Amino acid sequence: QVQLVESGGGLVQPGGSLTLSCAASGSIFRINAMGWYRQAPGKQRESVATITRGGSANYADSVKGRFTISRDNAKNTVYLQMNNLKPEDTGDYYCNMFITTQTGGHYTYWGQGTQVTVSS
Repeated sequence: QVQLVESGGGLVQPGGSLTLSCAASGSIFRINAMGWYRQAPGKQRESVATITRGGSANYADSVKGRFTISRDNAKNTVYLQMNNLKPEDTGDYYCNMFITTQTGGHYTYWGQGTQVTVSS
């Protein structure tokens, strides 16, 4: 009943930039927290950045000063602006939303993942 669709991944050289987007659709009453997670090959999924409905953001130490998370509540969309990308940023990026549905349920939803590769 709720779907998250990601876009914006790709191949970029070190020092380059990418912007990821994740749009939610379906039986949505309200989207609470949103976030981005990533999983590098052979590693566990880790939190990259999160943002509350009011716009308060938190970042992993490894991306502070380079990544910016933002959201558009009217569009049910979360963004991740990634600047000065490094090879260690390579991985599959997943968006995450904690959503209150129109039937009153509270659920965590995940996007399908988008691949980011930072390489020269």
